Amino acid sequence: MTLPSVDDIRALHEKYAPTRQAFDLVHTHCEIVWSIAETLIGDTAPPVDVDLVRTGCLLHDIGVYRLVDAHGNLDHANYIRHGVLGHEILRQEGFPEDIRRFASCHTGVGLTKHDVVTQGLPLPACDYLAETVEERLVMYADKFHTKSTPPKFLSAATYARYVARFGSEKTEVFDALRAEFGDPDLTALAARHGQSLA
Repeated sequence: MTLPSVDDIRALHEKYAPTRQAFDLVHTHCEIVWSIAETLIGDTAPPVDVDLVRTGCLLHDIGVYRLVDAHGNLDHANYIRHGVLGHEILRQEGFPEDIRRFASCHTGVGLTKHDVVTQGLPLPACDYLAETVEERLVMYADKFHTKSTPPKFLSAATYARYVARFGSEKTEVFDALRAEFGDPDLTALAARHGQSLA
């Protein structure tokens, strides 16, 4: 599989971002998620395809742009859809399913068909679960940075408290990810980006 270059991915973000502010927010977040994943790669077993992880990190939130209007307002009510919207963008751009899944299978610690149906989520009723080690790593790294206003880094303990509100099964998934990949050291990254660490 031929992977896009970092420049190709940046151009894709620029193509879909409706405003410069949206580009700065989403593209920077994706770069930060890659930085977080990169710190965890040396500790993973089995080994990962580093180039595929980088691609997944840099493209996972491409669908957010479809939820931002021309004035820069985010459609928070439909944010849960950003993964499937990203999957569709990547399909339209000709990317294979192995890459498209990074968009559709990174939300939270994974969404099941049961989650979609019982919560009435505005998504096609199926599973959106990270399966490969690369998908799990991208999903996991994404949990440590938020695009909130202002953007910030989240410690493992902070995210663990957050995910607990979705039930013990989600906590168990996050605990398994922590056991698989370890807790990232975020202090230097937060300082480099001038963002807080909660």
